[in-house]
This record gives sequence, C-alpha cells and structure tokens, in this order.
Amino acid sequence: MKLLAFETATEACSVALWIDGEVRERHELAPRRHAELSLPWAEQLLAEAGIRKSQLDAIALGRGPGAFTGVRLAIALGQGIALALDRPIVAVSTLATLAMRAHALASAASGGSGASRDAAADDRAASRVLACIDARMGEVYSGAFELRDGDAFALDHEAVRAPDAVALPDQRDGWLGVGTGFGAADGALARRCGARFAAIDASALPHAADLAKLAVAAYARGEALAPERVEPAYLRNNVALTIAEQQALRAGR
Repeated sequence: MKLLAFETATEACSVALWIDGEVRERHELAPRRHAELSLPWAEQLLAEAGIRKSQLDAIALGRGPGAFTGVRLAIALGQGIALALDRPIVAVSTLATLAMRAHALASAASGGSGASRDAAADDRAASRVLACIDARMGEVYSGAFELRDGDAFALDHEAVRAPDAVALPDQRDGWLGVGTGFGAADGALARRCGARFAAIDASALPHAADLAKLAVAAYARGEALAPERVEPAYLRNNVALTIAEQQALRAGR
C-alpha cells in the first residue's frame, strides 16, 4: 500500500508518505505557509523514496475540523492529485488524527519511557482520548475517541462548542487530553475537567504520519471515496462570520 497524506487544518503543516508500513513525514509549525510547503514536501518525499506518483494507491487528507483555509487546501490538493492519477481519496477526521498523539502521552502518564516501551504494545493498548482544537472566537472543536489496535474509534459526535460546554461521554477517569483546545479561553477546559484526565498535552497538533496510518486502516475497510465525493467537516454552519457576529460571540451574546 502506497499512500500520500496531507494534514493542513491547523497551524502545523504536515505531509507524509506511507509505503507498505514505512512512513516518511515532513512536519512543521508554519502558520500561513501551508500552500507554499505542501506540494514541494510531497515531491521531496516521493523523490527520496524513489516512488512515482503513478505508483500511489490512494491520497489521504485531513477533512477537518480546523481552519477553513487549511481544510480547503488539503481537499484541493488531494482532489487535484487524485483526479490526475485516477485514484481514490481517504478523508480522515483531523480530530481522530490528533487523538493518535495520545500514544506518547499514555506512555508518559504510566511512567514509562517512549523509547523503552514496545511500540506494538502501545498500539494494542486501549486509551480514551479527548481531542480538542482551538476554534477561536471562544470555542473549541472536540471529539472523544478510543485508541486500540493502532486505530481511533469515535465515542461521540464531533462538535464545536464553548470549552464550558464540552462533556466527556462517560463518567470514568483516566482520560488523556490532546490539542490546543485545552489551552483555549485561558485553559478553561483543562481547569474544569482536569481531575478526570491522567495527562493533558495542550500543545499537541495533528501529524500526517498518524493520518496515513488511520487512512490505511480506513482504506482496508472500504472507506475510500471518489475525489468528487469528498466533503470538508467545518462543524460551524457559518464559516465566514461578519465582524459584528464575531464581536457578539466574544461578548457572549
């Protein structure tokens, strides 16, 4: 399986190439440079691996939620390449991809070293994760997942809401929290629910390497789509609020 993955829904720009279980990645915190970096990085990864675009089986992309322009960029890149190659697209939730960052967090929370723990054991372990991305305007994108067998399974519906309105889908403790949403509104979510979490990483951002891994599993389940059928997950009904609407949100009206 050979797959090229783009994740550009947050301030991080990330591109990965999956080749039969081996993954190569370019990842950088690069606000407003996603369009500049994404395609050159993809070309570099292909060249380094000695892979032609025509050898790719599918294109994977982060469908959001996240920044409007970043989500649109990933879809435009994925559709353009997939249409040119006559290949399918695997669209993956950006929150599910972010949740995969909790593997390292789980290792740290249990007192183990990420370098010393067996990677296969980490993949088999089940962890409950709340992934949150700062959506600006006093809101966060959030989704709860269970990580097991190297995959991320949704436990509830993804949503955009104020940090004070985010609720965990069960009453158990020991959750892991990842994403910039935990730092939004001066850390409101972390303060309110912190006792329920074994560990929180408020700096975590989605990686295309994790996206590629989830996409390969989704492809095997038959979830690939024709390029023209791919749709973004904005979650907000209105992705271009007026200045007055933005001010009203900030004022809590």
